[in-house]
Amino acid sequence: MPVDTKAATDRLMRFLAIEGVTGQEAAIGRELTAALQESGVPAGAIRLDDANIRIPVPTETGNLIVDLPGRGTLHNQPRIMFMTHMDTVPLCAGAQPKLSGRKIVNQAKTALGGDNRCGCGVLVTLAAELAKQKLDHPPITLLFCVREESGLYGARHVKLDELGSPVMAFNYDGGSASNVIIGAVGADRWNVEIFGRASHAGVAPERGISSTMILALALAEVKAGGWFGKVAKGKRQGTSNVGPVTGGDGRPAGDATNVVTDYVHVRGESRSHDGKFFKEITKAYKAAFEKAAKKVTNAQGKSGRVKFKAETDYHPFRMKDNLPVVKRAIEAVSAVGGTPNVRAANGGLDANWMVRHGVPTVTFGAGQNEAHTIDEWINLDEYDRGCALALQLATMR
Repeated sequence: MPVDTKAATDRLMRFLAIEGVTGQEAAIGRELTAALQESGVPAGAIRLDDANIRIPVPTETGNLIVDLPGRGTLHNQPRIMFMTHMDTVPLCAGAQPKLSGRKIVNQAKTALGGDNRCGCGVLVTLAAELAKQKLDHPPITLLFCVREESGLYGARHVKLDELGSPVMAFNYDGGSASNVIIGAVGADRWNVEIFGRASHAGVAPERGISSTMILALALAEVKAGGWFGKVAKGKRQGTSNVGPVTGGDGRPAGDATNVVTDYVHVRGESRSHDGKFFKEITKAYKAAFEKAAKKVTNAQGKSGRVKFKAETDYHPFRMKDNLPVVKRAIEAVSAVGGTPNVRAANGGLDANWMVRHGVPTVTFGAGQNEAHTIDEWINLDEYDRGCALALQLATMR
């Protein structure tokens, strides 16, 4: 079952040229729809869901869902699903893809968007090859998710009954097509508002309560306790990070050097493969901010205060090696000449939510390298292998 690799690469270059940063996926959704129809998928088999109206941040469009009826001797087998995400990180805006031997590189000082235009290319190529070669396959759902890069929102808010109840799924989002990713971390996203008191920093600094100082003391406490960055407490491991520090709504924290800063807003995250441990990391941050707020007082003895909120972004999972979806994945990777590398990921995946929805999901790569950086590039040998792998997964008996 050879794959037309030139057509597959042409599709990938076509998709890379379409801007579609997270939350703004309407244009790439239209391009994918056009490419699917050109590949022989009937217009009636392609639709957008309404996940965007349930996503709590502005999102142009819903998830793109495609129904491929079964064919031949496999037509009545249980439905399977292939999925990817169609958004990119904002750093990809303005990318200019260029072929360079067996690589695709970027002519602009931006990220390229291989994460995850490669996955889009694989899924459309799968639909094209199944139609062109008239191969036997079970009923298949193709799912192109929105807002993966900003919180896995598309996968989180998809309705399972709109997917045709697949018994297993294969997600494309990573580097090597030989990676068989059967688990991933869970994460909290947290934010804290720090309330101080403004005063003239030159005339009466003692009347002020510095939110900046509360932040500094809290982070020092977190660092001293071993809760920042790579976190190891006995056998338990995780990570944490402090992200944007602002005055709210993108404003700077503080108005001037001669005014004691009265408000700071901080966002961060806690991650671990242990569902209880990332909660413990978040708890350590909360305690540190609350402790620091009590320490910073003014001449009148008043202290600062904090408002700490945390939400589970996605839950960790680890599937057993003997599940049918894992066995099928390993067998397929071997069949296309790869050496299966069964492992868990340290980043969140749309698969986190699909497993949560009850659909066991394995994730593969498709040639993406140095994602989320201006050095991003695509390995076309791995991309071709990812396309061949999808065809193998769809047609194996």
